[in-house]
Amino acid sequence: MIVVTTPTGQIGGRLVRRLLDRGGAVRVIARDASRLHGSVREQVEIVEGRHDDPAVLDKALSGADALFWLVPPNPSAPSAEQHYLAFARAGAAAVARHRVGHVVAVSSAGHGWPAPAGVLSAAFAMDAELAASGAAYRALSLPFYMENLLGQLDAIVERGVFRLTCAGDRPLALIATRDIAGAAADLLTDLSWSGQESLPVFGPDRLTPDAMAEVIGEELGRPVAYSRMAMDDFAAMLRSGGAGDRAVKERTEMFAAQDAGIYEADWSIATIAATDFRTWCREVLKPAARAEAS
Repeated sequence: MIVVTTPTGQIGGRLVRRLLDRGGAVRVIARDASRLHGSVREQVEIVEGRHDDPAVLDKALSGADALFWLVPPNPSAPSAEQHYLAFARAGAAAVARHRVGHVVAVSSAGHGWPAPAGVLSAAFAMDAELAASGAAYRALSLPFYMENLLGQLDAIVERGVFRLTCAGDRPLALIATRDIAGAAADLLTDLSWSGQESLPVFGPDRLTPDAMAEVIGEELGRPVAYSRMAMDDFAAMLRSGGAGDRAVKERTEMFAAQDAGIYEADWSIATIAATDFRTWCREVLKPAARAEAS
C-alpha cells in the first residue's frame, strides 16, 4: 500500500494517476475528498484530514509500505520553518510507529548550503526529521518549478514580461511538476532502494531568464522580456500582501540563496528529467495563456 499526501495538488494529483496506471494500491490523505476526480475516488482508499494530525496519520499509515510526503504551502504561516517542522515531526513519529519502510518527500536542491536559505532551509530541516524516522528515505531535491511562471500569466499575456530576483544572464535550474511526479512514481513502485539520500532532479536545460523569455516569446508568438526585480522591491511586495517580518525574511533569504547559486553544485549530480522548457511552454504555458487571454 502506497500512501500519498496532497493528492489534489499539481504533483500529488499527477502522482496518484501514475501509480494507479501502474496498478498500485493507493491510499490518499485529503483535506477535502470532494476535490478528487470521480475516477480517482473510485480507485483509491481515502483518509480525510490533514497530514500533520497524528490521528489521521495513524489511520492512513496502518499497513502502509511507502509514503509520499509533501508539505502543503501556507503563505499565512508566521514561519516556514515552524510550518515544515510541525508536519515533519508528526510524519516522522507516525512513520516510526507504523514501521513504514520507505518515504519519498518533495524537498529542495542545495543540501549543504552554508548560509540561511529561508524556505529552502525549512525543507532541509524537514528532511532531517523524516530521515530520523528510520525509514529508507529519498528527498527529491528540486530547483525552480516551471509552473511558478503560471502565477505571472497576466503580466506575460498583457505586458509581455515576467519578473524574478535572479540575474537575467545566469542559468537557472528548472523542473516541471510532471517530472517530479514521475520521479516519485518510479521510487514508490520499486522499493528495492535503501538508505537515506537526497536525489536532485533537474530539467535538461541550462537557460538563463533572458533565454527563457525568448523561448516563451517564440512559443506565444509575441515579444516577451525578462525584468529583474530588486530584492527590496520583492520584500515590499510581500509586505503589501500582508506578509509579516519573519515570512518576508524567509522568502527573501530563499531567493537570495537562489540568486547566489544554491542549486549549482547539484547540477553535476542531478537525475535529468525529460521535460525541457520549450516543451513545457508549448504544452502548459501556451494553453494557459490562451485561456487567460480569452
